[in-house]
Amino acid sequence: MNLHLSSRDIGIRTLDIVSERKSLEGPLLPILHEIQAEFGYVPQEALPIIARELNLSRAEVHGVVTFYHDYRDHPAGRHVLKLCRAEACQSMGGDQLAERVKTLLGIDFHQTTLDGAVTLEPVYCLGLCSAAPAAMLDGEVHGRLDADAVDGLVAEVRA
Repeated sequence: MNLHLSSRDIGIRTLDIVSERKSLEGPLLPILHEIQAEFGYVPQEALPIIARELNLSRAEVHGVVTFYHDYRDHPAGRHVLKLCRAEACQSMGGDQLAERVKTLLGIDFHQTTLDGAVTLEPVYCLGLCSAAPAAMLDGEVHGRLDADAVDGLVAEVRA
């Protein structure tokens, strides 16, 4: 993940990513995923380049970026903790665990701790309904969470 790049550098790398993937069928989502993997978010400077190269309007590209919750418009923390907010997780105590995590981190959903360590995001199903409540930390899923498990996850990202 490259942070602190100039607009010019972002533009050059975006053009490289688009050029590598624009021949795919339905290339927009793979391009956006790669851009987010590269920069940690989808920079605004990238949108007009993507639109031009794929012959789409800027509004179409912006609409896709804002529709999908996985895309960020600003850099995330070093760790990303996603808490499932779907019904199965809520019914198994997910709301209380979410409040606990927010309190322990001192942030709300869609925020990053002041030290840049953790970004907290809601997610609307991780597919672990039988192991609810669930979370994902840096791409690794965790199920059957309780207060001790949540405390452990928070301690892990704070270490």
